[in-house]
Amino acid sequence: MNSPLPPAEELALIDRELAQLDARRLYLLARRDWLLRLLQQSGAAAVRWGPAASGSAAAPAWSAGPAKEASAPGAQNVLLTLGAVLLAVAALAFTLVSWGSMGIAGRSAVLAVVTAAALAAPAVLLRRGLRSTAESVAAVGLLLTVLDAYALYAVGMPDADGTGYAAGAAAVLAAVWAGYGSALRTLRIPLPAAVVAAQLPLPLAAVAWQAGPLGVGWALLVTAALDAALALRVRAAALPAALLGSAALLVGAAQSWSAGSAAQALAPAALLLAGAALGVAAAWREPRVWGAALVGGVAAVVAVAGVARPELAPGWAVVAHLLVGLPLLAAVRVPALPEAVRRGAVGAGAVVGALGALASGAAVAPVLVARLRVLEEVWAATTPAADASGPGASAAVGLLLTAGAARWLSRVSARPEPGVLAVVLGWAGLFAAPMLLGFPVAAVFALQLAVTGAAGFLALRSPGRGAGIAAAACALAGAVNVSLGALDGRAATFAVWGLLGAGCAAGAAYGPAVRWVRSGAAVCAVGYATGLLVAAAAVTDLAVVWWALPVLAVPALVAALGPRLGAVRLPAEIAAAVSGVLALALSAGRPGTLALVLALSGVVCAGAAVRPERRVLGWAAGALFVAATWVRLAEAGVTAPEAYTLPVTVPALAVGFLRRRRDARASSWAAYGPGLAATLLPSLLAAWADADWVRPLVLGVAALAVTLAGARWRLQAPLLLGGAVLAAVAVHELAPYVVQVAGALPRWVLPALAGVLLLAVGATYEKRLRDARRLRAVIGRLR
Repeated sequence: MNSPLPPAEELALIDRELAQLDARRLYLLARRDWLLRLLQQSGAAAVRWGPAASGSAAAPAWSAGPAKEASAPGAQNVLLTLGAVLLAVAALAFTLVSWGSMGIAGRSAVLAVVTAAALAAPAVLLRRGLRSTAESVAAVGLLLTVLDAYALYAVGMPDADGTGYAAGAAAVLAAVWAGYGSALRTLRIPLPAAVVAAQLPLPLAAVAWQAGPLGVGWALLVTAALDAALALRVRAAALPAALLGSAALLVGAAQSWSAGSAAQALAPAALLLAGAALGVAAAWREPRVWGAALVGGVAAVVAVAGVARPELAPGWAVVAHLLVGLPLLAAVRVPALPEAVRRGAVGAGAVVGALGALASGAAVAPVLVARLRVLEEVWAATTPAADASGPGASAAVGLLLTAGAARWLSRVSARPEPGVLAVVLGWAGLFAAPMLLGFPVAAVFALQLAVTGAAGFLALRSPGRGAGIAAAACALAGAVNVSLGALDGRAATFAVWGLLGAGCAAGAAYGPAVRWVRSGAAVCAVGYATGLLVAAAAVTDLAVVWWALPVLAVPALVAALGPRLGAVRLPAEIAAAVSGVLALALSAGRPGTLALVLALSGVVCAGAAVRPERRVLGWAAGALFVAATWVRLAEAGVTAPEAYTLPVTVPALAVGFLRRRRDARASSWAAYGPGLAATLLPSLLAAWADADWVRPLVLGVAALAVTLAGARWRLQAPLLLGGAVLAAVAVHELAPYVVQVAGALPRWVLPALAGVLLLAVGATYEKRLRDARRLRAVIGRLR
C-alpha cells in the first residue's frame, strides 16, 4: 500500500481519526438511549428502523412544539451534576460535623454502607442504560472513598505523620480507583481520577521523609516516567507526565545553578541527565512528542555544563554551555536517528545557541553604547579602553561560536535564516573583540574599520539575499559606531571618516552591486564628505556661521558631476540637498552670511538647472536668490519692499504677456506667477507686520484687481494668487475684531457653533463633495 505521507505521520493521522470516530460513536449511543427512553415514556407503539417504504412519505412521530432553550440531555446533565454536588456536600458535612455524635461502630457502618452502595449502584444503572446517572453516582462514590481515608486517619491514626499517611492513602486510592475503572470500563471518571491520584504518592513520600529538593525531584521524575509508560495505553497520563517531568527538570536546574562546586553539581546533573534520557525515550517511542527530545537536550546541556559552571566566571560559563549545546546541531546530519529525536536535538542546540547569543550580546552592548559618551566632549581623548579581564572577552567568544554554528547550519540546511544570524553574530563578535580585549586605540579603529569594510563588501556581493541585507545593516551600524568613537580625537576623526567616506564612494561606484546598496553607499559618501568639511572648518577656529561656506562645496561637487554619477545620481543629489540645508542652518546666526549662503546655493541650483533633466531646479534657484535679496534688505532695515519688487514685477509681467502672445498654451503660472509673487508675497508679509491701514488697503485693492483680471481672462495664477492674498489681508484686518467678539461671547458659544457647522457639513456632505469636485475642475481648466 503506497501513501504520500511518511509512515509515522500516517499512523498519527489514523490514530486521530479513530479517536474522533470513538467519540462520535459514544455520542450516538448516548443519543440513542435517550431517544429510546423518550419513545417509551410517550407510549409510542412502534419505531420504524431504516428508510421509509418507497413512494411513501415519512410522517413525523410527534409535532414540533415551541423552541426549547436547552436540550434534554443538557438539562439532564445539569440535574445530575447538581445532584452529585449536593450529595458530596452532604457527605462532607456528615464527616466533618456529625461524625463526633456517633460511636465507632455507627461511624464505620454508615461510611461502609454508603460507600459500598455508591460504588455498586453504577453497575446496576449501566445495565439499565442510565449511563449519565451512573457517572454521577460513581463520582460520589470516589469522593466517599477519600472521606473514608480521612475518617480512618482522624479516628484510627491521629498521631501518624499526615504527609506520609496522605502518600499511602493516595497510592491505595489510585489502585482502588484503577481497579474499579477497569471493572466498569464504560465509566469515564474512575481511570482519569486514578491517574491523578497516582501523581501524589512518591512526591508526598519524599516530602514526608525529608529527602530535600533533589529527593523531591527524583520522586517527580520517577512518577513522570511511570506516567509516560502508562500514556502508551491511557492517553490521559501524557499531560501529568509532561508536567511532572518539567517540574523535576526545573528542580534539577535550580540545584545545578546554585551549586557552589563541581562536586555539588554532580547530583543535580544526574537528575537532569535522567530527565533528558526520559525525554529522548518518549520522543523515540512517540514521534508526535518531539518537544520532549528538545527539553531533554536542553536538560543534558545544563547537566554537563553545570558541573563546570562553579569553577568558571559567568561569561565563560555561557561559553561552556555553548560548547556543550551547539554540537547538538550536528544531529541534522544523522539520518539514523528518528525524525522526532533529530528534530528535538536540533531544536535544543538552537535554543542553547539563542540563549548564549543573547547573554553574550547583553555583555557586548554596553561596551558599544559607551561610545555615545564621546558626544559630551568632542576631541577630548578621554575614552577609556575596555577591561580584557571582564566578561567582554568571553562574550566575543560566545558570539563567534554561535556565528560559526549558524553558518554551518545554513550550509547544511540550505535555509537563509541561519545565514542571516551568522552574519549579524559574526559581525558583532569581530567588531567588539578589539575593544573587549583591550587593544590600543589605533588597533581598535583599524580592526573595526576592516570588519565594517568586510560587511560592506559582503553586502555588495550578495544582492537580494537575506545575508546581504543583514551585512548592509551591520556595515551601517559599524560605520556609525566607529565614527562616534573617532570623535574622541582630531586625527582619528579625519582618518576614520576619510577612510569610511572613500570606502562608501568605492561602493557607490561598484557596478555589479544592486542599486539600493550603491544608493546607500552614495548617501553615506556624501554624508562623510560633509562631516569632513565641517571638521576641517572647526579646526580653523572660524565662527560657526562661516562653516557653511565649505559645506556648500559638497552640493556644488555633486551638481557638477551630474550624469556621471549614473544610477546613484538621485540619492546623491538628495543627500547633497540635505548638506545644503545644513549649510543654511549653520549660517542662520548672521543675516549677512545667510544672504551670502542663500545666493551661493542659488548659484549651485542654477548651474544644475542648465541640464534639461534638472530644469525644475531653476525654480529653487529663483527662490533662493529672492530669499537672499530679502535677507539682505531686511538686514539693511528696508520697510517698503514695493520699491524693490515693483521694478521687477512690471517687466516680468510684460515678458509673460509677450510669451503668452507667442505661445497660447503656455501656463499662466510660468508667464505671470513669478512676477506677481515677487510683489504680492513680500507686501503681504509687510502688511501683516504693519499696524497702519494704508498698506493693507492698497494691497487689498491690488489683490482684488489681480483676482478680477484672472477671472476675466480665465487665468489660474492671477486668480489663485490674488484671491489668496486678498483673503489673507481680510483675515489680518478682521482678526482684532474677531478676537474682541470671541472674548465677549460666553465660552459655550464657540463649541456650539462648531457643532452646528459640523452637523451642517455632515448633512450636506455629498453636495459639498460635488461642489468641491466642480470647483477643482473649473480651476483645472484655467491656464
